[in-house]
Amino acid sequence: MSGTTAGKKIADVTFKASKNINWDGMGKFLVTDDARREFANLRRSFDEVNQTLQTKFSLEHEPIDWDYYRKGLGNKLVDMYKEAFDSIEIPKYVDKVTPEYKPKFDTLSVELKEAEEKPLKESERLEKEIADVQELKQKLSTMTADEYFAKHPELKKKFDDEIRNDYWGY
Repeated sequence: MSGTTAGKKIADVTFKASKNINWDGMGKFLVTDDARREFANLRRSFDEVNQTLQTKFSLEHEPIDWDYYRKGLGNKLVDMYKEAFDSIEIPKYVDKVTPEYKPKFDTLSVELKEAEEKPLKESERLEKEIADVQELKQKLSTMTADEYFAKHPELKKKFDDEIRNDYWGY
């Protein structure tokens, strides 16, 4: 497989993979301005690299039919062009971008996971609190003070201290 064909396949795979990235969905989990700014830089860099891959490797040439040209131009001239064409060396792509952005991407991934966990924990806490309030609401009309204080011992201690100190709230 030639370098251009390999590059084209890489560009195709990258383009297809980029369609599956939910940038907006990931962006919703970022909580700090710095994280949003770094995420925007990552997205812009990804798009630039993807665009470069798409344009650079989409321009594949058709294989040259040297025999066709030999018939019309003669062997010597065509051989000279073929030799010059074969001597062309296309430099290999050296990836200097990925090492630079890999640590930033890893840091953003960690921040994303942390930011994702915080709302889940808060949501779990709030759901428990809602369940407690709904239970309290249902039992409020028939609940005794002892039942309420059993659920809230800190309030029982506060009231007992106020009674013991002869503080009746006025």
